[in-house]
Amino acid sequence: MSSHTPIKDTLHEVIFEADTPSGKLFDILLLWAIVLSVLAIMLETVESIRVDYGDLLRYIEWGFTILFSIEYLLRIYCVKKPVGYMLSFYGVIDFLSILPTYLSLLLAGTHYLMVIRSIRLLRVFRVLKLARYLGESRELTAALRASQHKITVFLGGVFVTVIIVGTLFYVIEGPENGYSSIPKGVYWAVVTLTTVGYGDITPGTPLGQLLSAMVMILGYGIIAVPTGIVSAEMARAGDRNSQNNQPSITTTTCKHCSREGHAADAIYCKYCSSPLG
Repeated sequence: MSSHTPIKDTLHEVIFEADTPSGKLFDILLLWAIVLSVLAIMLETVESIRVDYGDLLRYIEWGFTILFSIEYLLRIYCVKKPVGYMLSFYGVIDFLSILPTYLSLLLAGTHYLMVIRSIRLLRVFRVLKLARYLGESRELTAALRASQHKITVFLGGVFVTVIIVGTLFYVIEGPENGYSSIPKGVYWAVVTLTTVGYGDITPGTPLGQLLSAMVMILGYGIIAVPTGIVSAEMARAGDRNSQNNQPSITTTTCKHCSREGHAADAIYCKYCSSPLG
């Protein structure tokens, strides 16, 4: 693979780095372009606006898509390992943000999926130099990973519960009260257990109403469980970081793998071991 040229280095600094004046200006303009493009998509779904300005909004959408396509190609061009960027979180989001417009040439209506590009607004943390949020996000990610086994067991228990409750209500209430099948009963159990309560199906027998009240009360307790699991893991992660005196995190982006979240005194990338800078 060829080494970086001055042009690639300059492009990388402008496009990927947020600590330089040119990089910050680029990211600010990019964020505004994302906001305006998403706004154009949303306005097109308003019938009165679509009738009067539909063609104009479609031109605007295509203009932003071409702009973002050029940006995406430049990102691939100026990194040393293009595949690393393309498979990274932001690389996938950048690609998905331009794909729907081209798909709309084959499948009508898919261009509305361009609202996925609003995820790119997460770059605001880099633009505003809120690098500490990178550390916080790392703690949150670690807490979610540490909680995944407990949450999986919990969700398994909930899954079994809604099946049992749905079956009971199919037997107790029957089709005459709207519980025409076990899946219909399971649907009601999920809606009730999560305290959503659409009200499209309601029990009509005294026994069913008694059991539904118990399911509602159980729902309040179930909702708190995942929150407690993740909160506990986040507290543990925070304690570990404070005890280990974790160094501050910067927005420096690796030119090889396009990942960030490195310590302020880091010389090499902690993900691919390539030199930073």
